Order: sequence, then structure tokens, then C-alpha cells
Amino acid sequence: MKLKLIYPRWEKLRGQTTFNLPPHGPVVFAATVPGDVDISFTDENVEPVQFDEACDLVAISMMLSTQVKRGWAIADEFRRRGKKVIFGGISTMLHAEDTIEHADAVFLGEAEGRMEEVFDDWRNDRLKKVYNYMGHMPPSELVGPARRDLYRRELYNHKGVQMVDLFHASRGCRFSCYPCAVSYLGGRIFRPRPIDRVLEDLATIDNNRLFIVDNSLAQNKEWEIELFREMIPFKKKWISHTIEDDPKVLDLAARAGAWYVYQAVYDTSDYIRERVRRYHDHGIGVEGTILIGLDNQSEDDIRRLIDFLLEIDLDLAEFTVMTPFPHTKGYDDLLRQGRIFDFDWNHYNAGQVVFHPKQMSAERLQELYDYAWQSFYRDESQEQKMFRLFSKVVIREMEEGTFRPRNRSLINQSFGKKVERTFARSEQ
Repeated sequence: MKLKLIYPRWEKLRGQTTFNLPPHGPVVFAATVPGDVDISFTDENVEPVQFDEACDLVAISMMLSTQVKRGWAIADEFRRRGKKVIFGGISTMLHAEDTIEHADAVFLGEAEGRMEEVFDDWRNDRLKKVYNYMGHMPPSELVGPARRDLYRRELYNHKGVQMVDLFHASRGCRFSCYPCAVSYLGGRIFRPRPIDRVLEDLATIDNNRLFIVDNSLAQNKEWEIELFREMIPFKKKWISHTIEDDPKVLDLAARAGAWYVYQAVYDTSDYIRERVRRYHDHGIGVEGTILIGLDNQSEDDIRRLIDFLLEIDLDLAEFTVMTPFPHTKGYDDLLRQGRIFDFDWNHYNAGQVVFHPKQMSAERLQELYDYAWQSFYRDESQEQKMFRLFSKVVIREMEEGTFRPRNRSLINQSFGKKVERTFARSEQ
């Protein structure tokens, strides 16, 4: 049996550096598929879908709301050609009622331990319209190594530089942030993977650079300490969301290869200023994640926050506008108050205002969002700041002997004399 697995494309935000990372959800799902199924994978962000490719069943994995309309269009075309189509992934769960209209089946929830049933039903021509496992989480030890062999690694580079591989060490989140759907999708209980299973997965990744996509690593300090300690021998360089604000944890994270972290910057407090400083003291970069458009934010608040970012020495900043994704408290509140005016899911990209803010017009919030990006990157572009942060990790890789350049000319062209000198020393 041949399964065609597809990850639909989405439109990137204008004015930002565009690059594609290898997707995580599809290859994690693929690891749950029975071994006798032959899987062919297409990430439409880097290569076109071949609708005439021979296959028995089509699976469409969607992560973002901005993918759903394209995912539906792909499904409609395959079904027109007589193929059965099943949907899964985060955005399938968030948009299940609409997605059902374009599917022969939708799978809701986490796939580990459940795919034998689905494929048995397909083989016996009794595929259910809905497989709903929401709220019924499989044991975390069932989460095995992702099928990263399915994607073409050469398609994921930016100007000749290999992008990070995505990886996760836990699921669920004990926090329930206002604009976030994680508590709906994965529950309010933090579910770490057993460390031996994490290390098994890490050992399959032939890439020095990782993005640990867990919602937050700062949820169980003892597990976090063990994770970082066990990661040290792998000599990976990695990005993650927030880690524990504790000297012991930060030291271990740095030794384990922490490259930079995403840190929410929600006010102009000394706590945030010191938090960024402590990361930097341990050699860990910081990308601030800044959400604007909350009801408690005035225009002056947003402007002060932007000014503050320029004072605290962030390496990067990513601005998002409050977006009421389905199955979040933000969506429920704004829908009940009649404040959502745009239900085109292509616009739910965290960069376009789709609701009426409380303290300003939608048009003014959109202007402030654009102003935030322009102000922070006025003196140095986003690509230049990213390059500077990337150069630091390349130097560390060279010092450790783990840097694997595609060719020497790439080093000279991309990283300049300082990196070239480091490379030369490492060869001596």
C-alpha cells in the first residue's frame, strides 16, 4: 500500500526573511504508520504536489490556520480523481467541522498507537468519517523517532546554509495562555518523553542544529536538568522556547548547546531586563516574542514596549498581533463580543488584524504592528541580525570540530575572516 503524505503551503508574511524549515508534524505522524505502508512525502512549501502520483490513500497534515484553505483545495482535487483523503494535525483539530466537508476521514488527537485501526478500516472499506481521540493522550513512551528520512534535506537551506531540524522532548503544557490553543490540543498536563526515548530520537538526527519545539521547557526542573545533562555529549546547537530561570539550569543548557531561546517580552519590567541579561551571561542568545493588540494595551503601551526592546540588547525580535485562533479563550471572548470581523483563515497569520481592538482601531493596530518591525530592524535588518547570531554558532561548531561546511568557498563568502581564521586553527 502506498500513502501520499502532504504538508500544504502557506503564504509567508511580507517584509520578513523567508526560509523554510523541515516540518515536524508530518514526520512524527509518519512514525506511527504501520511498517508495511510505503510513504511518499511532499512539503508543498519547497516542491509542488504531483496530483498524478500513484498512491492508494492521501494524508494531509496541517499545522497552521493559514494552511487549511490550501489543504482543502488539495483534498478536493485528489477526491475528484477518485482518491480517499484523510486529514490530521493541529489545524485539522482547530478547524475540524469545516475540514470534514473536504475529507473522507479526519483524525483528531495524537496518533501513537492508533494508526493500525485507521489503516485496517481503510483496507476493509469501512473508513470512519471521524477518529476522535481528543483528550485521550497516548503514553509518552510510545513517541518514537520521527521519520526524517522522508524529506529531502537539500531543499531546506537558506542561501546555502542548512536549516535546523525540528525535535520535541515533551508534549502538553501546564500553562494556559490567553491566545494559545495548546491546552485544547495537548492538555494542561506536562507530559515529558522518557529520557531514553528522547536520546534515541536525537541519535537519529544527522544535523548539528536543532529547534526543540516544545511549548516550554520550563515546566519540570528536575526533568529539564536531566535532559540538558544527557544532551551534552551530542554537541548539538539548539533553539528552544523558554527555559528555567535558574543558574544551574542555564549553565547546563549552555553546556548542552543552547544557541538561543524565544523569550516572551510582555512588559517593560526589570524582571524582563534581567532575564535577558542572564541568558546572555551564559552565552545564550535571545529572540524576544512580542504580542501586541491585547485589551490592556494602549497605543502608548505598545510604543513604550517597542522602545524598551531596543534597550535590552535582544538578538532578534518577532512581533505578532493578537489573533483569535479557534478553541482559544481569545476566540471565545472576541466572538461572543462580536469583535471578530474577518473569518478568512488565510489572514490568521499573526500578522494581520482580524478583530476590533479595545483601545484603538483595527487600522491603527495594523500600523503599530508594521511600525514595531520597522523600528526594531531600522539600523540592522532582520537578515543581518540572524546572520550575526548564526555566525556565533558556526564559530562554536568550528572550535568543537563539529562544523561541516558544504565547501570552503561558502565559508569565505558567508562568514568572513574571523570564521575563516577559526576554521584554519581547527585544522592545525
